Amino acid sequence: MQDLQKTLEILIGYIKSVWVKKRYIMICSWLICPVGFVYVASMPDVYQSSAKVYVDTRSVLQPLLRGLALQTDPRQEIAMMVKTLLSRPNIEIIARESDLDITATTPEAYESLINSLSRNINLRSAGRDNLYTISYSHKNPEMARTVVQETLDLFVEGTKGNSRKDSDSANQFIDEQIGEYESRLSAAEQRVSNFKRKYADLLPNQGTFYQNYSQLESQLEQIRLTIKETEQQISTLTEQISSQKSNVDGFAVRPSNSQSPLTTRYDDRITKLEGNLDDLMLKYTELHPDVIEAVNLLDSLKKARDNEIEEYYASGEDANGNEQIGSIASELKLEVSRLESQISSLKVRESNYSNKIDTLKQKIDLVPQVEAERTALNRDYEITKRKYEELLTRKEQSDLAQKADVSNENVQFKVIEPPISPRNASGPNRLLNYTIVLALGFAAGIGIAFLISQLNPILIRASQLTLMTGYPVLGSVSHLNKIEIKKISRRHLFIFIVSSSLIIGLYAALAAAEIMNINVYARIFS
Repeated sequence: MQDLQKTLEILIGYIKSVWVKKRYIMICSWLICPVGFVYVASMPDVYQSSAKVYVDTRSVLQPLLRGLALQTDPRQEIAMMVKTLLSRPNIEIIARESDLDITATTPEAYESLINSLSRNINLRSAGRDNLYTISYSHKNPEMARTVVQETLDLFVEGTKGNSRKDSDSANQFIDEQIGEYESRLSAAEQRVSNFKRKYADLLPNQGTFYQNYSQLESQLEQIRLTIKETEQQISTLTEQISSQKSNVDGFAVRPSNSQSPLTTRYDDRITKLEGNLDDLMLKYTELHPDVIEAVNLLDSLKKARDNEIEEYYASGEDANGNEQIGSIASELKLEVSRLESQISSLKVRESNYSNKIDTLKQKIDLVPQVEAERTALNRDYEITKRKYEELLTRKEQSDLAQKADVSNENVQFKVIEPPISPRNASGPNRLLNYTIVLALGFAAGIGIAFLISQLNPILIRASQLTLMTGYPVLGSVSHLNKIEIKKISRRHLFIFIVSSSLIIGLYAALAAAEIMNINVYARIFS
């Protein structure tokens, strides 16, 4: 409690010390406040113009063109334009379009103009997606509106222009790549063609060398088997001819109907039905209805064939047996001659296939190297061809996307609030500045009075002496002319009150004028 009391006594002592030096408060307030009031009043009015624009990134064609054309993200384009709008090249364009660059006659002035525009032009989001506010402050309201309008135009046209520029650059790059890959593809095709001509004997039209070799061997084996079958047929026919010549008393020993060389109208049907019967036997048993029906039909056809052959031989024997036997022998000899000719033809083919196989055997060591080289050439050709086709597809998609951009822009700009020339000044905030000047004037005076009171202290009460020296005060002597001292104190108080009232009254008048939008400086000095 005593500590608090001592603290209060010290604080009261400081206040009384400052009060004794109150003349310094009056001096500082009259030196600072009038000058500050005049400076604040002389500050030029600043007019702010603003515009609001909504960027609509929704497009009707986007869902329709998905997967058919190249599409860019319009939100990324807008974000990039917002970040680069206040770059130096764009600021220079705004200064040039608004004729502000005319006011800069020196490089230093031009640099200051660019920096001022960069600081004072504001582009910010208005609180919702894709809604932006552009604002600028200038002492000329029309110039403020012009700068905002030029910034808005640059924001709109810059976004569209960048999109078109990117599309043109992409198309140019794709065209260059198409030309390059077209040259590569032509060169690859020429290399493949030259390789095929060089190794035409080792490169079959289909399959690999070993597949071609196996196919030739299989064909050679088939031809040899056909030759053996034909020779067997010739041997059988030769035996039949010999048996015809050995018949005595004009009676010819006729072969059995199943081995007869004669051809009837039932032979093809019997052969086809036998093949069908073999297929049925693979699927079913002998008791199956289809198998029984096929067997019965085959027996009836064979019986009809035997009857026809019997009738043929019977008619020949009744007319002239020996003559009929001679005719059969002639037919058998003709069939033998035909089969011998067929054997000669088959042997020529056998020789041809054998020569081809021998040739391939001689080059079999070269085959792996040729196959590897052909695989490499085909691989390079396929890769180049696939890349070329992908580039053509990209080109078509890019053209389609560019046509879609021309017909319907991906980004639509809707100006919600166009920039206008402001009628009322938006700054400076003179009322706040007047208040700051008033507070600064009185605070400076109080500070100086406190500092002087500490440098040249004055003891007002006996307790202060005790506090400073630590010795008790035994007594005090009062002033003899107390009435005169009180008059002087009242006069000083009156002067302080009048001085402060004048300063505060001046502040109140300036504040009232500011609230009423009256430019005091312009009224006085105009």
